[in-house]
Amino acid sequence: MFLARLMLLGSGELGREFAIAAKRLGCEVIACDRYERAPAMQVADAFEVFSMLDGAALRAAVEKHRPDVIVPEIEAIDTATLGQLEAEGWRVAPSAKAAQLTMNRDGIRDFAAQELGLETSRYRFAESRDDAIAALAHVGLPCVIKPVMSSSGKGQSTARTEEEVGAAYDYAVANMCGDRPSVIVEEYIPFDSEITLLTVAAADGIHFCAPIGHRQEKGDYRESWQPAALSPATLASAQAQAGKVLAALGGRGLFGVEFFIAGERAIFSELSPRPHDTGMVTLISQSPNEFELHLRAILGLPVAPIRPAGPAASAVILADRESEDFAFDGVSEALATGAELRLFGKPRTLPNRRMGVALALGATVADAVALAKDAAACVRLRYQWDKGA
Repeated sequence: MFLARLMLLGSGELGREFAIAAKRLGCEVIACDRYERAPAMQVADAFEVFSMLDGAALRAAVEKHRPDVIVPEIEAIDTATLGQLEAEGWRVAPSAKAAQLTMNRDGIRDFAAQELGLETSRYRFAESRDDAIAALAHVGLPCVIKPVMSSSGKGQSTARTEEEVGAAYDYAVANMCGDRPSVIVEEYIPFDSEITLLTVAAADGIHFCAPIGHRQEKGDYRESWQPAALSPATLASAQAQAGKVLAALGGRGLFGVEFFIAGERAIFSELSPRPHDTGMVTLISQSPNEFELHLRAILGLPVAPIRPAGPAASAVILADRESEDFAFDGVSEALATGAELRLFGKPRTLPNRRMGVALALGATVADAVALAKDAAACVRLRYQWDKGA
């Protein structure tokens, strides 16, 4: 009846778009997350509510639904249980090894730098304020401090003096996922730009999407655009590094590989074994989009050719407070600009939480970014039902 039964571990906006792609290819989708009415649950065949860090609950859900493929879509997952399930014959996409190494920054950074020999920033891990301050002897100042496990870049900040390191450590721990108070303290690299190189390991080989540029604020992306301008040599270096990582991790799927670009150097930063938030731009910039690519690779289907639609951009729509009683204004004005919208259907707002994204094409990347930002600015969250409003 179904092409495949897929269990999503994480059901936010990325999971939602993946579930839509899966339904279009006739798959059955079971969406799992820690709260009800998560975005992917709204388009899935069934759902389960539990913490992905609860190994017993994770195993119970798998044994109940018996999926053909388990698809991790968030960072905070009990990867030890994933490994056990894979060893027992359950399929994890791209692989349990990929999930175990990349769900925490310590695993993937050590793997990239020490085992694969990729160029990275200098770094140390810290599990206390004192450890973080001691790391300065290796990484220097200024430095960037991040949780080893976080969602969408949250908890990241830059310390420019030794006095700021302790506060940066506290901020990282307060915004981490999981229950391990560990951070990465890394060298601040004066980079020219940051890119995401979506790289696909599929039945018909390794494929690269055009590089995606992005602007971050408070550790999370605000706009992304495709294609990002890179020299042929720099792009070739990034592709070679990404291919090396994928070959070592194994499995099939889409990986979001992040690099700092400094002059002609592509410096490895992070990797996600799943669709990437900056890759939301591919919903308008290319076909197949990143979610369709991930799905096709997982199912053993060919992914080529990847067809670009031209310069494109995404801009996020953010909430500014916590509420469960809200509505969207300005949708008509946003669409009248010629841009497209994706509103995620999250049941609750939080300060700086992504609630949607505007997508735009343009004659140039700059035109596309400007149009996406204008459209996103048209959309406003109205909280008039809040108590005290």
